[in-house]
Parts: sequence; C-alpha cells; structure tokens
Amino acid sequence: MLTQQRTGKFSALTIVLLLSLSSTGSGQDGPKKKKEVPQGTPVLWRDPGDISARDLLLGAGGEEMKPDISNITFVKDEVGGFSIGYRVRDGAGRTWVAKIGKEAQPETVSSRLVWAVGYVTEIHYLFPCVQIKGTPSKQVERCEGQGVANVRFEARPKGIKRLGIWSWMNNPFMGTKEFKGLIVMMALLNNWDLKDDNNKIIYVPGADGAQGELHYILTDLGATFGKTGGFMSRSRNAPKDYFKAKFVEGVEGGRVKFAYSGKNSGLFKDITVEQAKWVGTLLSRLSDQQLTDAFRAGNFDAEEIQMLVPAVRARINQLVNLPG
Repeated sequence: MLTQQRTGKFSALTIVLLLSLSSTGSGQDGPKKKKEVPQGTPVLWRDPGDISARDLLLGAGGEEMKPDISNITFVKDEVGGFSIGYRVRDGAGRTWVAKIGKEAQPETVSSRLVWAVGYVTEIHYLFPCVQIKGTPSKQVERCEGQGVANVRFEARPKGIKRLGIWSWMNNPFMGTKEFKGLIVMMALLNNWDLKDDNNKIIYVPGADGAQGELHYILTDLGATFGKTGGFMSRSRNAPKDYFKAKFVEGVEGGRVKFAYSGKNSGLFKDITVEQAKWVGTLLSRLSDQQLTDAFRAGNFDAEEIQMLVPAVRARINQLVNLPG
C-alpha cells in the first residue's frame, strides 16, 4: 500500500515537471528577448549657423512638414500632463500629438526660440481653429461651430524612436556651456516646470546606415510666458505677468543671480557670466521681426505681441550687458 502511494506521488510530480518543461520549452516558444536600446551620439545643441536667417514662423519643421489639416481624425487620447491631448492623423496620413488648452500657444513660441539658437527640439505647429473628427466630448475652447481653438501639433515621424527620460541633474552635458545656456533659456522663458518627466531622449537614425543620434529634447515647454513661483502664484501663458516679472537680479562672485522660483531652482545657482553671455549673444542675433514671427506662430494677438517682443528683447539685452 505504501509503495503504491509513493508511486502515485512520483507519477504526479513527473507530470507536473513535464508540463512545466513543455510550457517554457526551448524552441520557438522560448523566453522573449529584451528590446535593444538604439545607440547613437548624444546631441543637445549644434551650431545654428546664420541665426538671422532662421524662419521662426514655421520653426524646425519648415513648410515641408506642416500637417495637412484638411482632414484631421482622432486616434486616441494622450493621457498625462496638464493639457488635453489627442493622438491624431492628418490628411496626408501622418501622425501627430495635438495639445489643446492654455499651454499650446506658449509652447509653440518657446520651442521656436530654443530651436533658433541651436538646441534640438520637437517639431511644432499651431493652428487657430481645427476640425477634428471623432473627438470625445470634452471641455475645450471651440471655434467655428465644433472646431477646436488653438491646437498645437507635435510631429511623430516614422523611424524616430522615443526612448526614456533624461535628468537635469545627470546627463552627458553636465557643466558644458551648452547645457548651462539651456538653463538660462528656461529662465528667459520663465519655465517653472523643470521636472525630468518633461525631458525625452529621441533616437534619430543616421542616413545610409550611419550611426544615429540621441537627441536630448525638452518635450513640454507649456509652462512658459507667465511668472515663476509657488503653486498659488505661478502662471503660464500670461503675457502681463511675463512683462512685469524680473529676470536678472545681479551678479555675485562671477555668478548670475536669476529671479527664478520654480522646480529644480538649484540649477540656476552656478551660471557664470560667460555662460549667460554666450547664449545671450546668440539670442541677440534674432531680429524683432523674427521674435514677432515666433509669437505669430503661437497665435498671440497684436496687443500681446507688442508687449511680449520688447519684454524678450529686454531680457536678451540683460544677458549681453552683464558686467564682467
């Protein structure tokens, strides 16, 4: 009797082991391989060449990449972030992320100014009124019937891979004038939302099999052109706040003191006069017409543009004229 019980247990154990082996297997049904992370040259900034010739109305994508808004169709919701976002497809079949709301306008302008001085950026376009077919019922600003007002389109080109985030406090560019210049740009724009989640590494393949590039990009520049501060005092897309806000408070020990209050404010404590002047000199090559075009691209009205362009110019002059 005891022998039969042991034999029964061994048989059951054998069946379990066989089933386990057959489920894992060693052939086509084996464990899945981990996805390979693309390798490439890290890029944050590249020489912009003749800055005075850059088209700030069209931005990094130029005329050739503009979306065909004759037939925009809803694909899915984009979850996360302050603004309402949709994944959409345009009339040419290309994919875009549409941002709607208070951040759409300042982000369009900010991306153009950052791109103008050589930083790699997303490709953005804003349209004052767009008909989007099949959108869910949400509280968005309407125009021309059921159109959606101030829609910012962000490109999702084929072949471009969006990888992980990069950190303000740990990246390949720490200490370089280009990285410090980007921090100065954030102060100039009054971008108070400097969190790592807003930074993305984007893989761009090389031509004809050459090594690609890893673009270190700021993917969310919507918390700009207002004032920095705490939860109750900060603002976005508030031209009057931006116009009144202070920028540079002075220079102490060869370091520039910025009137910045926001996330990651410690980044602004070690900017040298030389680093601030470097990016200020690049910005100074932009004409008032180019600055005007950037705000026109964001659909700011004439009164707001008359306030914002001199405010940006005054900040540029502060950088260029820093003592030391």
